[in-house]
Amino acid sequence: MPVFAYRGLSAEGRAVAGVVDADSARTARGKLRASGIFPTEITEETAAASGSLREWLASFESAKMSSTELALFSRQLAALLSAGVQLVDALGILSEQAAKASVKKMLSQVRERVREGSSLADALSAHREVFSELYIGMVRAGETAAALEPVLGRLAEYSERQSEFISKVRGALTYPIIMMCVGMAIMFFLVTYVVPQVALIFQQSHAALPLATRVLIGLSDFLTSYWIEVLLAVAALAAGVATALRTRRGRHLYDRAVLASPYLGPTVIRIICARFARTLSTLLASGVQLLPALDAVKGVVTNSLLREAVEQSRDSIREGHGMGQTLAQSGLFPPLLVEMVKVGERSGELEQMLDRVADNYEHEVSTSLAQVTTVLEPLMTLMMAGVVVFMMLAVLMPIFQLNQLMR
Repeated sequence: MPVFAYRGLSAEGRAVAGVVDADSARTARGKLRASGIFPTEITEETAAASGSLREWLASFESAKMSSTELALFSRQLAALLSAGVQLVDALGILSEQAAKASVKKMLSQVRERVREGSSLADALSAHREVFSELYIGMVRAGETAAALEPVLGRLAEYSERQSEFISKVRGALTYPIIMMCVGMAIMFFLVTYVVPQVALIFQQSHAALPLATRVLIGLSDFLTSYWIEVLLAVAALAAGVATALRTRRGRHLYDRAVLASPYLGPTVIRIICARFARTLSTLLASGVQLLPALDAVKGVVTNSLLREAVEQSRDSIREGHGMGQTLAQSGLFPPLLVEMVKVGERSGELEQMLDRVADNYEHEVSTSLAQVTTVLEPLMTLMMAGVVVFMMLAVLMPIFQLNQLMR
C-alpha cells in the first residue's frame, strides 16, 4: 500500500506532520479528516523522497534505534500516557520530535496502525528491525494486563542498564584493540616500505648479515612479493570461519572453545548470565509467564551451548520440574545463578533473586575487565617495544659492522 507524507492542522489548530497508508491521495485525505487532521499538503512518499538531496539521503537512513534512544522513547511514551495523553496522540508527539527522518516515518506508521485499531504490540511488530521480540512481548503483556505505563518504564530502565553495561565492556576493550591495530599498521609499513630500502644498502655491501637482519629482510621480501596472496589467504580464512560459524557443528565447536578458554570463558559466562538474569527478571516483573519469558530471553543468550540449556530448561519446566534444577543439570551455569534461582522459586521472589544475580555478575565483569585492561596496557606496550627493539637491532647492527669495515 502506498505511503503518503502529509502536513496539516489538528483540531486544536496545531501544525502536525507525518505519514499515512492509503490506496490514493484522496483516500489519505479522507482518513486524515476522519481522525481530526485537516491536511494542507500531501505527497506520495516516493515523490517526497526525491524532492531534495537531504530527503533523498534520508531515504537510505536506517530507522534502527540504539539502546539509549530506545530507553528515551520508552520513558517519554510512559510519561505521556501517565499524564493522560491518548496513545495515538502520544505517538504523534514523539514522531514530530524525532530527530531522524527514518525514525519519524517509522513512528508515524506505528501511529497509523494504532489509529486503525491495532494494538501497540502488533504495530511495533511490523518494525522488528527496531523493536526486538523481547520488547514486543513485554508491551503485549503490558497491554493485556492494562499496565502499559509501568511496563514501558521497566523497558526504559532495562535498556539503560543494558546500554551502560555494554558501554563498560566496549570501553574496557577499546584501548587495547586500538593499540593493537595501530601497532600492526606501523609494523606493516616499516616492514614493507622502510626495510626494503635499507636492505638494498646492506646487500650492496656483500657483508655477512646478522641473523636478526636476515630474518627481517626475509619477512620484508615475503610480504612485498606475496602481499596479494597473503590478503587472499586471510580473506579466504575469514570467509571459511564465517561459513563454519553459520553451521550448527561449527558454532558449537567455537562456543565450546570460548567457554573452555582460561580467562575468556568465565568472563563470557558472567556476561551472558548477567544479561539472562536481568532480562528474565524484567519479563517476569512485567507480568510475562515463565515459559513465554524463557522463549523471549533466548535472544540475549549468544552462546549456542547456553542457549540450548535454556531451551532444555523450558521443556523440563513444562514437564513440572524447577528451573534451578534443570539449569544445574546442564553443568554450564555458575552455582551462584543456580542456587539463587532455586531460592527464588522456593520463596516466590524469583524476579528479585535474578536482579541480585545480575547486579553481582555485572559488578564482577566490570571489575574483571578493569583488571585485565590494567594488565593488557603495559603488556602490549612491552610487546610493541620488543618489536621496535628487534627492528632497531636488525637495522643498526649491520651499520655498525659497515663502520668497522670502513675503518
